[in-house]
Amino acid sequence: MYRFLLTPRWIAMALLVVVLIPIMVRLGFWQFHRHENKVAHNDLISDNRKREPAPAAEILTVGAKLSAKSQWRQVTATGRYDSEHQVLVRQRSQNDVVGYYVVVPLITTDGRALLVNRGWVANAATAEDVPDVPATPTGQVTVTGRLRPDETRENSGIGDRPVPQGQVLRISGFELAPKLKLPYPVFGGYIELTEQTPAPAKVPAAVPAPDDEDLGPHLAYAVQWWIFAFALLAMYVRLIRTEARDLESELAALDAAAAEDEHEEPAKV
Repeated sequence: MYRFLLTPRWIAMALLVVVLIPIMVRLGFWQFHRHENKVAHNDLISDNRKREPAPAAEILTVGAKLSAKSQWRQVTATGRYDSEHQVLVRQRSQNDVVGYYVVVPLITTDGRALLVNRGWVANAATAEDVPDVPATPTGQVTVTGRLRPDETRENSGIGDRPVPQGQVLRISGFELAPKLKLPYPVFGGYIELTEQTPAPAKVPAAVPAPDDEDLGPHLAYAVQWWIFAFALLAMYVRLIRTEARDLESELAALDAAAAEDEHEEPAKV
């Protein structure tokens, strides 16, 4: 009854099912693992945002990468901005508007420096014009901000290309220190400024806080892929049963016709 499964058409269909179902299952697990990573990421953001700000020098180290568990942790530091080495970070968007991040070293009271992302400013009218950037505060300031890891080509996906003087593509002390020839040691990592004392009259737009609630569609996508895999298997089994039932009906019809012929044959003699 099921010899039809050995025909080329059904063999090709079986091979297609055998290939597609594992792919769909793996895609489902890939999306599920992305969901788990997002949950862990959001938990880290939520936990670190609830913690009291700590002195930056207790968490950061000169020449060392920021640890994963310290990302989004609030830290404080006191010092003076080195406005001569302030840079603009290109191609940064807020509210779907392209602009720049304003990054400046803060030379702390112990002589080490912390990169501070002061915030965002919009592009100027033309690419050749310099955007309007609020002046860097002078004198001693105390800053509070969220810790972020140095951006690299690998973790940011931002490649290298020529940029105008005073502009950079990535926020990284490892890159800026030699490029700008900074005369002081620089902590690994940087902060997104959230508070500053004394508060200046005009500042760049604040970088939005991370969203620790949005988990994205990854779990839904995982379930969809698994449903597709089950549906494909169910459809394949149904096609087999339908084909077998049709063949069984045809054979039954042929048997009935043959029996009828045998029954009528003696009457013709």
